[in-house]
Amino acid sequence: MKALLLAAGYARRLGDLAKETPKALLEVSNKPLLDYLIEKLENIQDLSDVYLITNEKYFQKFIEWHQKYTGRLNVIIKSDGTSSNENRLGAIGDIIFSLENFKIDDDLLISATDSYFNFELDDFVNLFKKENLDIVMGQRFFDKEEIKRFGVAELNSNNIIIGMEEKPQEPKSDIVVYATYIYKRETLPLFYDYKNEGNNMDAPGNFINWLYKKNKVKVFVFEDKYYDIGTKDTYIKIKNV
Repeated sequence: MKALLLAAGYARRLGDLAKETPKALLEVSNKPLLDYLIEKLENIQDLSDVYLITNEKYFQKFIEWHQKYTGRLNVIIKSDGTSSNENRLGAIGDIIFSLENFKIDDDLLISATDSYFNFELDDFVNLFKKENLDIVMGQRFFDKEEIKRFGVAELNSNNIIIGMEEKPQEPKSDIVVYATYIYKRETLPLFYDYKNEGNNMDAPGNFINWLYKKNKVKVFVFEDKYYDIGTKDTYIKIKNV
């Protein structure tokens, strides 16, 4: 298994907070968000290679972070060559860029780097191995207004996706899905099919919305805390958790 970390966004909603610092390197309790994620990846025994894709604006910041990294993982950082929000590739574009440039041909854990959660990834990985299905991380939401900010999945009794909407005004389910996935090696070529059909290359959840109609996609439903750092308010809320 390999891991791909998405860190090529421009964090416009964070304003000055991300003017010089990528979201992944913003600090929570005096430690970059990225450190928390890397520590959890280090605990996955059969994972050794981690690829991080960023952009020209933040590339040097991640290189500086990497120079201080002393963990066991082989972390490889690359810029997608974009320099602004206007010419960005989008998250799915960056996944395809990474598949090509890192020559990835293995089961692949993909995660956004602008999140913070307080649980290990063992159960997530074990579910993937047990089911041999593409899986996405999800959580039950009880706030009906908050749920409208996310991708929402309808599930069957086995937690297989049977319907999905991005930021619905009238949610049909209380299950939110996050930008943390594990894809089978055999699924990776489908990213090219998705692109060739002219689909939206931005939010990674768009691919799941396309994929579940072709293959079974299972949701790993957890109950712990998970914060998606999309706005200043969310970041301020968790900065000193």
